[in-house]
Amino acid sequence: MADTAADIDRNEAPVLDIDPYDIEVLRSPYEFQEKLREAGPIALIPKYNVYAVGRHHECETVLKEFDKFTAKGGIGIQDIRKPGDFRVPNRMLENDPPDHTSIRNVVMKYLSPIAIRKMKQKFDERAATLADELMERGEIDGVEDIAETYILDVFPEAVGIDLPRPNILAIGEMRFNQSGPQNALYHAAMEKAQPYLGWFESSCQREGVRPGSIADDLFAAEDRGEFPEPGLASNMTRSLVGGGADSTMAGIGHSLCKLAENPDQYDLIHADPKKAGLAFEEALRLEPSFHVSYRTTSGEMELSGVRLRPDTKVGVFFGAANRDPRKFEDPDAFRIERRSAGTHLGFGVGAHICIGQMIARAEAASILSALAERVKRIELAGPPVYKPINQMRMLEKLPLRLIAA
Repeated sequence: MADTAADIDRNEAPVLDIDPYDIEVLRSPYEFQEKLREAGPIALIPKYNVYAVGRHHECETVLKEFDKFTAKGGIGIQDIRKPGDFRVPNRMLENDPPDHTSIRNVVMKYLSPIAIRKMKQKFDERAATLADELMERGEIDGVEDIAETYILDVFPEAVGIDLPRPNILAIGEMRFNQSGPQNALYHAAMEKAQPYLGWFESSCQREGVRPGSIADDLFAAEDRGEFPEPGLASNMTRSLVGGGADSTMAGIGHSLCKLAENPDQYDLIHADPKKAGLAFEEALRLEPSFHVSYRTTSGEMELSGVRLRPDTKVGVFFGAANRDPRKFEDPDAFRIERRSAGTHLGFGVGAHICIGQMIARAEAASILSALAERVKRIELAGPPVYKPINQMRMLEKLPLRLIAA
């Protein structure tokens, strides 16, 4: 970030004097998202001395043009190249091609469609077992009883690390609050995660992974010299664990919430459970798992008529882009047959598009289709409650009532 507000050349960019990290904005970001889009193609948020984009075109531009908008300064609001940021950088995500590509190509071999197809049968079996158990209960919590329970059943086995629920939830909360400002959420999450930091570090080392798993494959690839430098297998394992569990749990929770709020759309997947994946995509469009991701200007440049100085942070607000009426017709409506995959930014776009999207889609399709086969109707049994997290959009409570078919 720039040192003072005066260090940023406003150059007629509109000023949006709203804190995107305010607790109430994090819980309900829609007014902020609309004001960001309508302020202009790019706006200045003076509280943090950063620029923000919320229209689909500008968001896509910033994410795709890595030569101008580098990830090397970190995907959070702080510039990780400067003193004062103590996060362990993600060596793939917070990097640019060609270095990024050489790392990504190794990891991608173990997350390819072929690799995921081998896991799909187990995902389906575990989903069926959980769905049968849920039908005996009727009223449940969609976050705790479905999203968390299912992902923390299937994902640890796939990635190769035991993930006790309290441990991984605390670590995830810490990681996704670290990407924002050092506010009250950040400090609370850091304190909550302290007892689990040693566990997380040791679990992501060679000795902590299961044979035959994705993490085991990454360490084997490192032994064969496939990574461009040593130590990347552990860093990539940290990345998969940190990003693969929380984001998919968030996406499944949002899918369940939207299906409960839109019974006509649930009827479509109940009639044809193969459409469950479409519901996941449309939920990711409306409620992307990530609130914001940052890039840093690599030099002086213009974006949509606004001159940006070198080392300027630009925040990409995914939820705003995914509800942009310039891109999507009736953007606030949940329509699973919109077929928004490939157009929404829920998985990002460009060189840094989510590397784990195939496994996330497979996991979500398995549990949502298993429910669609057994449940005639999903109803809200109480108001959904969102958990405020600096970088992530995630439900904390989702009371549901399952009506058997």
